[in-house]
Amino acid sequence: MSFTDQTRTIERATAGIERALVASRKTDQTLARYERIAERMDARAGNLDAARQRELRRVAGDVGGRLARIGVAVGLISLLTIGIGLFIPIGMFGFLAAVGLAIGVAALMAFWPSEKRGGPPVPAELPNAEMVARFDRYLYRTRRALPAPAQAEVDQISSQLSDLGAILKRLDEGDPQAREARRLMSDHLPGLIERYAQVPAGYRDSIDGEGMSVDERLTDGLAAGRKALEELGEELARRDIAGLETHGRFLKSRYGRDEIE
Repeated sequence: MSFTDQTRTIERATAGIERALVASRKTDQTLARYERIAERMDARAGNLDAARQRELRRVAGDVGGRLARIGVAVGLISLLTIGIGLFIPIGMFGFLAAVGLAIGVAALMAFWPSEKRGGPPVPAELPNAEMVARFDRYLYRTRRALPAPAQAEVDQISSQLSDLGAILKRLDEGDPQAREARRLMSDHLPGLIERYAQVPAGYRDSIDGEGMSVDERLTDGLAAGRKALEELGEELARRDIAGLETHGRFLKSRYGRDEIE
């Protein structure tokens, strides 16, 4: 083999190695991109599962409460019937009337809606903790009708509500930051979703004055609301952290220990 042939062979081998390296880098980039997508999907699935579990607990609590109220009502009717029967014979017709009354009351209490119909999705007069729970339920029930990017934002908002609710539960409703969080949950974010729902599906590709479609405008608004709630939660949590720090310093200065054993 001549020197020229050897050189060409080396060049071809080098080119092959370079192509292999490029292919390897592309494969690594593809795998990394897939891992990032998988992580986001896992996070979304985790947020959705957590929201589903919270909704199931709320439904179970509602059913349990209804059954308890039905049991109390039927028990009171039974006691009242027995009490009347001790003084006035009620006969078979009286007994059947009492049974019918108990069945009617039980049916009424079983099927009576737990939430007011026709009102706002998240009433502004609710206490802090109940408002967070109602807002969480509203998000879970409306997310299916939203586009995928908006669903992702809704899931991220829902994932914040557990910690935010624990903080708001201890705050007065007149607290400035609590009021802002309440406005977001009762007015701004539900209002955005309700306005989106009013737009017919055939017009949601329309572009507004800022070059955004209806779906994009919804997602952008939800993202802004998510960031606002996140910042409010962080600010409120910093109060507790500062309070803990102050209390810890007080104990250290009060009792003069360098370390807490």
